[in-house]
Amino acid sequence: MRRANVSLLAVTVALVLADSAVVTLALPDILRHLDATVGQVAWVLIAYNLVLALAAVPAALAISRAEPRLFNALGIATFAGASAWCAVADSIEMLIIARCVQAIGGALALVGCLEQLVAERGERRGVAWWVTAGVIGTAVGPAVGGLLTEAISWQAIFVVQVPFAALAVPAALMARSPTTHRVDRHRPAVRANVTLALLSAALTAALFLLVLLLVEGWGRSPATAALTVSVVPVAALAARPLARAFRPPPGVEIAVGCFLVAGGLVGLAIPPSSNLWWSVAPQALVGLGLGLTVDQLTSRAMDLRLPRAEHAAWTIGARHVGVVLGLAILTPVFTADLRDAEEPAQQAITSLVLDAPLPPQDKIAVAETLGEALAQQDGQVPDLAAAFAEVEVDTTDQPALDQLARDLDDQLERAATRAFRDSFLIGAALALAALLTLIPVRRRTS
Repeated sequence: MRRANVSLLAVTVALVLADSAVVTLALPDILRHLDATVGQVAWVLIAYNLVLALAAVPAALAISRAEPRLFNALGIATFAGASAWCAVADSIEMLIIARCVQAIGGALALVGCLEQLVAERGERRGVAWWVTAGVIGTAVGPAVGGLLTEAISWQAIFVVQVPFAALAVPAALMARSPTTHRVDRHRPAVRANVTLALLSAALTAALFLLVLLLVEGWGRSPATAALTVSVVPVAALAARPLARAFRPPPGVEIAVGCFLVAGGLVGLAIPPSSNLWWSVAPQALVGLGLGLTVDQLTSRAMDLRLPRAEHAAWTIGARHVGVVLGLAILTPVFTADLRDAEEPAQQAITSLVLDAPLPPQDKIAVAETLGEALAQQDGQVPDLAAAFAEVEVDTTDQPALDQLARDLDDQLERAATRAFRDSFLIGAALALAALLTLIPVRRRTS
């Protein structure tokens, strides 16, 4: 029973941290289903991460005045109820409010689970369980969300969380609580938390922008995108055994991880084509970097610092402030670059249509149909498949029309890749900025 309780508490930690990005692949479906704008849909991500960042430290302060069992059970129950509310939300405003409540419950649950995991498994093993569950949840969130969206619906993302969280409520009530006694108070590990925030901002480029590029830019299905981005969690899980084999010093390990994340983001910025295989190696670098850094930075920020829950809360706040920072910096950049790419892409489309070996009347029909499709999909990477399906040509001209469709798809995919390039490079710069925070600072001696 104790082992099952510990497992359920760890699953809860993974669920709460997975929710920071689990809806990424579902955003296009949410936009259409709830008749929302792009800006409103972005707040489905931003609101959760922002509230979780702001609520973490107050939640940790509150746990010192509450019975951890009840405290944690309340947080998990709130998270479960808000997840169900997200699933039945019938407007974008309601979904955003439900996400905020979900984040408040998540903050309570994260600090409560940490205290109970330590009580059940001891200081080092309990913290290790908590950190590892968080890394796994962060890494697999987008892939799981994409598979559920494709197989069922975006609402399924939230529905599946409810039974796991509901089972974790009695687990929290039955699990041990730490012995309460007066403890020393240590200052937060500012450098480790700043590094974690900057690295989280960089990882946002990989976990958020990549799935948008795959779905919106390259026209892949959510399921295909989900399977593609599963490279990141697989590589993240492989990072720890590799680190144990080579045994680098902790500072070197984190520095190497930052370099790997930066290198992977540069690789995602300059793929030779939209073939999915070109994204595999860069994703593997990002995943290895994630696995080498996030858990090490979290452990460094918490190591031997008391009260434990407060310092854990600072790491949660730093991580999710980083996610919000990444979204705030990167979203306007790739949106503006996408709009800037529209005119050159339209000129290329015009040139390809004029050069196509089709009769003049067919070229006119194609141009009119494509013009309507482009106008209706303003501000997005257009999907021209439906437009070509409306064009009727003679059987002898059909191969030329099909070739034109393929050429236009290639042109649009190249334009989308260029539109995301600057954002990926900014993400790489953020990872290198995180690396700068690791440089030792010599203290002046009087």
